[in-house]
Amino acid sequence: MELPAVNLKAIVLVHWLLTTWGCLTFSNSYAWANFTVLALGVWAIAQRDSLDAIIMFLVGLAITILLDIVYISIFYPHGIPLNDTIRFSTGMAIFSLLLKPLSCFFVYHMYRERGGEFILNIGSFGPSQERSAYQTIDTQEDPALAHPYADLESKPAARPY
Repeated sequence: MELPAVNLKAIVLVHWLLTTWGCLTFSNSYAWANFTVLALGVWAIAQRDSLDAIIMFLVGLAITILLDIVYISIFYPHGIPLNDTIRFSTGMAIFSLLLKPLSCFFVYHMYRERGGEFILNIGSFGPSQERSAYQTIDTQEDPALAHPYADLESKPAARPY
């Protein structure tokens, strides 16, 4: 299935605009969380080959989905008459929240295009990359290049006089 070409700059720009409008009603922690994640997005734009930047932006987007739900549900103005600014700001925050799973999907595919693979290691946190082209120094294919004393273990021990 061919994915539509979505630019990382467009994702960051749309979420920046929606976050800015959402901050008209929801400030403080909503703004800090979302603008921090957008800064990670700018980092991912600036370093096109960095797997760390794109995965941190992806994880940040995923975390702010949960945080935005909490912020909107707690800080939604109850018991006061809602004016147009509050309605608009709340609508933009909700629209940003609804777009974040789609943004996560596209950012994940950008992560895969950069060469990342999501494999969980037991005992460690986060993704790891398998480097199949990597060859350790310890392995040597040619037996002539082996350690010169490696075959001494197969010979019988010398008797002292």
